[in-house]
Amino acid sequence: MISEKLQNAINEQITAEMWSSNLYLSMSFYLQKEGFDGFASWMRKQSQEELQHAYDLADYLVKRGGAAKVDKIDVVPQGWGSVQEVFEHVYKHECHVSSLIDELVNVASEVKDKASQDFLWGYVREQVEEEATAQNIVEKLRKCGDAAGILYLDDKLGQRK
Repeated sequence: MISEKLQNAINEQITAEMWSSNLYLSMSFYLQKEGFDGFASWMRKQSQEELQHAYDLADYLVKRGGAAKVDKIDVVPQGWGSVQEVFEHVYKHECHVSSLIDELVNVASEVKDKASQDFLWGYVREQVEEEATAQNIVEKLRKCGDAAGILYLDDKLGQRK
């Protein structure tokens, strides 16, 4: 059985993952409107990935005898500026999510729930990759220099499976 404290913390993370999903979906809509179909497609897939994180956390709670809850999801921003500004925001957000997941691991450690620690370490590893990917895209956008480079990167990111 999972502790109430850890259950509450995981439920907060479920809400955070759903908010992240909505954030990336909003970015996808914006990028599509701006004519960047590849970036929009990449962002839509990222939105789906964040939603899957929420599902995985909920499934884990149920397996451990807890109760998953859907809480209120706050409104996400709608306007973003340049493509580079969008991805700078993605990177900043991924760094924030990393801190949330670190805190979740700390709660699991505090309540001495080794099974949850093991489960959550998988999220830590995945989050390191998501943060690095966002940082890499920002660095590439900074190097693009002109519209042709941005359009090339738009095409490349649109190929994400």
